[in-house]
Amino acid sequence: MPIFSTRNQNKMTHTSNYSEKEIILPAKGWFIILSLIIGLLLNLLPIQGYLLILRPDFVALVLLFWGIYQPERVGISIAFIMGLLMDVVSSSMFGQHALAYSVLIFIALILRRRIHTFGLLKQVPQVGLLLCFTQFIILLTELLKRSDFPGWHYFLASLTGMLLWPLISLVLEIPHGSKYGPNAL
Repeated sequence: MPIFSTRNQNKMTHTSNYSEKEIILPAKGWFIILSLIIGLLLNLLPIQGYLLILRPDFVALVLLFWGIYQPERVGISIAFIMGLLMDVVSSSMFGQHALAYSVLIFIALILRRRIHTFGLLKQVPQVGLLLCFTQFIILLTELLKRSDFPGWHYFLASLTGMLLWPLISLVLEIPHGSKYGPNAL
């Protein structure tokens, strides 16, 4: 008499629903640090006018990418540190970006499996909502500091960040490639 029925064996041999394209190798630590530094520098570019209004939060985008695809390497503590760095270099209220980035990564860690299972274009609205929520936290801390509302155009940066998500995802996936590459074991 077999220990396992054929029904249980079928369940045990059933493969995952993930396609081969979605499984990526772990990124190198130096590449994660470099991408976070580049995101920080892109946030500090001296631009004016409409470009300043449309500039997305590149640090939030990079943190969100690594929080979804490499959560064991980039978590809430890295988000908090990057937020403190962003607060210092942008002369904003200390802890403002740290709080927003920590909440962003916390939510991303909760939703990462859901976001990861969707294709790149289906991730766009979800990423847009996360970026908008991050900007809302920053806006609330700004309103606690001062009383004037910057206007609804403040949230246009979330829209441009949402539209840049596929490009940023593709650029950050290039160096570490797929698990099923030509030289994979």
